Amino acid sequence: MPFELPALPYTPTALEPHMSSKTFDFHYGKHHKAYVDTLNALVAGTPHENATLESIIAATYGDDSKAKIFNNAAQIWNHTFFWNSMKPQGGGAPTGALAQRIDADFGGLDAFKAKFKDAALTQFGSGWAWLVVNKEGKLDVAKTANAVTPSVLGLKPLLTCDVWEHAYYIDYQNRRGDMVQAFLDHLVNWDFAAKNLGA
Repeated sequence: MPFELPALPYTPTALEPHMSSKTFDFHYGKHHKAYVDTLNALVAGTPHENATLESIIAATYGDDSKAKIFNNAAQIWNHTFFWNSMKPQGGGAPTGALAQRIDADFGGLDAFKAKFKDAALTQFGSGWAWLVVNKEGKLDVAKTANAVTPSVLGLKPLLTCDVWEHAYYIDYQNRRGDMVQAFLDHLVNWDFAAKNLGA
């Protein structure tokens, strides 16, 4: 079965004014769709044709001869995860076990936000900022370049913010920091992170 562009978990206007429908037209409708179309072309007639995204990502990471397959598969996965990391009327503060873990492992929500924003702003070039569970089982912040997803590094992702230019340039021009702040204050889906934590 060919891979398909996953449906958005909300309408393209649902995150306005923090993320516009025009951004979704390009980011989801063109960039995300192009990764799907390209991966389908790359894996047609190969052993990866009927594999899951996760298995393709694991099998191709670090193999230069399969870099195009990895990049497109991982970008499909990353973008789908990113859409779900946000929700209308998001932001605010987490509750329950996730809030307790953030307090314990970061020293509070403000400290987490500062560390997450720093990761997003210091990721040189294209990439992602992540809230993850690290190899010691603690919550941590990670940043990855280009298409790299935390799973290949032995980390469990809980939520992510896309810091590729195409994620913010229509709405924020070169102000990456403003987009990341809007993500943290108004868009982040703590319920999704809690679900991924198992809380």
